[in-house]
Order: sequence, then structure tokens, then C-alpha cells
Amino acid sequence: MLNPYEVSALFENLQTNNAETFFNRVADDVHWTVIGTHPLAGEYYSKELFLDATFKRLNKILKEGVVLRVKHLYLDGNTAIVEMESLSTAANGKPFNNKYCWVVVFNENKMITRVRAYLDSALVQQVIDENE
Repeated sequence: MLNPYEVSALFENLQTNNAETFFNRVADDVHWTVIGTHPLAGEYYSKELFLDATFKRLNKILKEGVVLRVKHLYLDGNTAIVEMESLSTAANGKPFNNKYCWVVVFNENKMITRVRAYLDSALVQQVIDENE
């Protein structure tokens, strides 16, 4: 059973520049689906592929890198539904006010093995078009 305090503390790492600590709890063979019609959308079958295509790409065009704050967290069994907002600023100085909802599945070892991530496709497309 997931502990809400432990899951909340894990996700706080995405706000406090400790993304590496967060991703240490993501399985190497994670199945991560980014929903949408933007350049980051797709299905990734490894942590490395996901990070290369999304976080590393965004980190190059966001001044602070990817910084996400949890707004709401819901737990049911081994699944967490996490609503977040971006606290990042694009290289061109515009705020990147994206909103996210991640449906995250943990295994028995409390490793993240599956994620479905929902976000604003148009905003992602805009930040990439204006800053890459």
C-alpha cells in the first residue's frame, strides 16, 4: 500500500531541483505515455528514452529546467493520480504555465513502472517553437 506522505515527498523532488532523486524511483523499463499532439508526445519504453525526449529537451529551453509543483495527489492501491503545475520560465522570458496530470503505477517495491501523462499540447508546441 502506498503511503501518501512518501509519495508526496517523492514528487516534491520535482519542485526542489532534485529530479534525479525522483527518477531513481522510476524503473529503467518504465512504460511512460505522454498524451497529446506535440513534439514530446509518444510512448516511451525506458526511463532513458523518456528523459532524452522530454525532460532533457525541455531543460535546454526552460531557464530553471523542468520544475513541477504538486497541486493535488490521490492514491488508490498502487496507483497515484498527481496534478501538477509548471513553475518554469522559457528561455525567451515567458512563463511556462503548463498543467499536468500524471497517472502513476507503482510496483510492490514502490518503483514507478507505468505513467500516463496529460498536459497542454498547444503550450508545449509554443514553448518549443519559440525557444528551440
